[in-house]
Amino acid sequence: MSNTLEGQEALRRGAAEAELRQAELIVLSVVDRDSVSAEDRAAAQAEVEKTLPGTATTVRVEPDGGDPAGALVDLVADVGAGMVVIGSKRRSAVGKFLMGSTVQRVLLDCPVPVLVVKAP
Repeated sequence: MSNTLEGQEALRRGAAEAELRQAELIVLSVVDRDSVSAEDRAAAQAEVEKTLPGTATTVRVEPDGGDPAGALVDLVADVGAGMVVIGSKRRSAVGKFLMGSTVQRVLLDCPVPVLVVKAP
């Protein structure tokens, strides 16, 4: 989850999927630090409330340990998620080759279905 357009679209689509499936919406966020502060948690909660006002959610923020895709997949297993919704932005083939792809790793490693959304 992030304050990018892609992250906001993932939040909106995740909320719609949770409502459709009559499931709890759990927002997972990994941060690129060794630990998570109260400020990190408050910022994540504020972003969810800004994007999904009045929607009941559980927000969980964890450090990525240097591997954001692995941390996200671990969180998915930990909370027992039935589906993952993740935002993605368009990247060139060279960009994907040079930098790798967190989204691609989540798609390949995640034990549950993954819905990838782009910003409108």
